[in-house]
Amino acid sequence: MPNYPVIDRIEITRYLFPWNDVGDDLNFAVGPFYERGSKRTRRLLGIKIFTDEGVTGEFMSSAPGTYEQMQAVAPLLIGANALEREKFYNVAKTHLRKNDRMGIGPLDITLWDLAGKYHNAPIYQLLGGHRMKLPAYASTYHGDRTPGGLNSPEAFADFAEQCLEMGYKGFKLHTWADGNIDREVATIKAVGDRVGGKMALMSDPCCVFDTYGDALRVGRACDDAGFFWYEDPMRDGGVSFYAHKQLRSALKTPLLQGEHVHMVEAHTDMAIAEATDFFRADAEYDGGITGLMKIAHAAEGMGMDLELHTGGPAHRHAMAAIRNSNFYELGLVHPKLAGSDLAVYANDYDGDQLDAIDSNGYVSVPQGVGLGVVYDYENIAENEVSKIVIDADSTRNEGV
Repeated sequence: MPNYPVIDRIEITRYLFPWNDVGDDLNFAVGPFYERGSKRTRRLLGIKIFTDEGVTGEFMSSAPGTYEQMQAVAPLLIGANALEREKFYNVAKTHLRKNDRMGIGPLDITLWDLAGKYHNAPIYQLLGGHRMKLPAYASTYHGDRTPGGLNSPEAFADFAEQCLEMGYKGFKLHTWADGNIDREVATIKAVGDRVGGKMALMSDPCCVFDTYGDALRVGRACDDAGFFWYEDPMRDGGVSFYAHKQLRSALKTPLLQGEHVHMVEAHTDMAIAEATDFFRADAEYDGGITGLMKIAHAAEGMGMDLELHTGGPAHRHAMAAIRNSNFYELGLVHPKLAGSDLAVYANDYDGDQLDAIDSNGYVSVPQGVGLGVVYDYENIAENEVSKIVIDADSTRNEGV
């Protein structure tokens, strides 16, 4: 018998959760925004990796477009040593070379949870982490059109002031996608006038500006307001090295790029091309915690910082072990919405709600084994759509 846990079954379950009071109009905003009375749904994937020793890794993923890719590479894990994450990372990269390889991340995070449970330790300890408190910035829902929401420059400034009073270390704008550049500039100025110099400020237009001129104009407003970074402004989708090198050379505000390129090689190429000032990465998008730490160390070797995209327990553990990272992204948050977290946890993990920070603006790193979270499967099960089981004998579908 081997002296390591062998993977014998994997379950991937699709869930569809109700998401109320959140609008869906991509011509108005490319992300979720407050709209009282609206009804949307949100998809999650629940992953479980079982072993012959009874140790199970678990993770709830919100990464888009990964279901088919996970089905393609999960069979590689059947019969494998559950602790050989590096081997899976490299073999799966090859298998998914014609895709964006985002299917690796959720499975790798699940393997890290399994490893923590096997070794009876939190993931941050396996990574050598030491930061137990992480400074957070408030990352907003997108601009809306509802009175009392984030429907104007003044409303964003009011919310920034509220977040400052709560203790947040920074505040990031997600605004509108309707091409009103005057309003974009006015929003940056309003927020800068209200809280500039008191907290770090960021702008993330989410790749909606049609022209370089529009991106430049908004970037210069960020310069005037002393913003900490300017993120993904251009319609290219955040991937053009040359365009961002040109924009970077024209602005004082540092650029943050990399959310839409994947894995360590592409991130390093973007930095070498002088197309960004900060690295940007996400464990679900970039090969899991295994891939994320490679990107963090690549950035460190170049004297650059890595900022993590979105929150969650995996990023809290990873950030605990990353020296060159400034802020934990807490969001999405809004003055009229509790948050984007779907209350899937059964333990005291605080999720990423607006009030998840302490009075000094920090979030805590979970202290339980693995990811340090317990999932509330009894309640989550009400939203199950389908399940696929992968084992040595067959791949079978259950449910709808």
